[in-house]
Amino acid sequence: MRDALNSFLSNKRDKLDNEELSPQTFADYVVTCDKLVSYFNRTRHVDKFRPDDFAGYRAWLAQNISIVTLRNEINRARIIFKFAHDQRLIQQPVVYGQAFDKPTARTLRKARNEAGARLFSPEELRRILAEADVWLRAMVLLGCNGGLGNTDVAKLPQLAIDFDTGWLTYPRPKTEIQRKIPLWPETLEALRIAIDARPTPKDPNDGDLVFLTVQGNRWVRTVPRQKQGDQDDTVAGRMRFVTRNSITGRFGRLLRRLGINGRKRLGFYTLRHVFETVAGDSKDQVAVNAIMGHVDNSMAAHYRERISDERLQAVVDHVHGWLFGGTDDDRQTR
Repeated sequence: MRDALNSFLSNKRDKLDNEELSPQTFADYVVTCDKLVSYFNRTRHVDKFRPDDFAGYRAWLAQNISIVTLRNEINRARIIFKFAHDQRLIQQPVVYGQAFDKPTARTLRKARNEAGARLFSPEELRRILAEADVWLRAMVLLGCNGGLGNTDVAKLPQLAIDFDTGWLTYPRPKTEIQRKIPLWPETLEALRIAIDARPTPKDPNDGDLVFLTVQGNRWVRTVPRQKQGDQDDTVAGRMRFVTRNSITGRFGRLLRRLGINGRKRLGFYTLRHVFETVAGDSKDQVAVNAIMGHVDNSMAAHYRERISDERLQAVVDHVHGWLFGGTDDDRQTR
């Protein structure tokens, strides 16, 4: 199994370096490799695995993680073993049996219902904006204004923002789907302040990024994990990498300070849920999807050549009214 995991991580590390893979996805793969090593003997050959082994592994995983995380772990493990067979690192496709299946859609819906809505109220968001520092305030406004997630804001270049017209033109890093987003006056002002206060970049290649940490690093980045003492900190004999997501940490600390951390699964990415949910009430889902950067494989999308600026503006105006109050006429005169 050592060779299979090493080869898989080497392949994914190359894709990460070429920006074909996000830092978070790479970090998730590393965690899955860790778990496989923890449960199975790393020197045991994958061709020796039997359905009972995978049934035991699934039960072991399920003890300490949520049902959604269990689904993701099973999916990533299957990806790893498929890679091993495709690369001829194992002789036969892995036979999982029927006990290594992903949780059913019904089970996932039940868990989601029990966890409650993954949303913030307007009052909570206004409190967050009032207490956030200059960088986090701009990030939160981008999340509310256009559904930008952690990686979106961490990679945001200054050239994507046209302060004269008030528009953000920026493909979603995860999918490279182009997005064109009209920015609120509050968002534009927060971005100006964040850029003015930006530290000196540690890496010259990050010189055009909107957001940098106090140390001058990207807010989301993949780095080698520090060794503890003389212990070889590796995954299957390979240097281990971890993702440093400073946005998650900073936002989480703010939620705890404000007492808005009592519900499950709340974090910076919740802002993307908020935008999708509230913007949907604008009754123009096509425009919402365009702002969110969703992949649309429908026949209608194949024939649709453009979405008017007026439709995009109407969507973000609707969300602005939900968050800050005011009428459409008030917003049009800003």
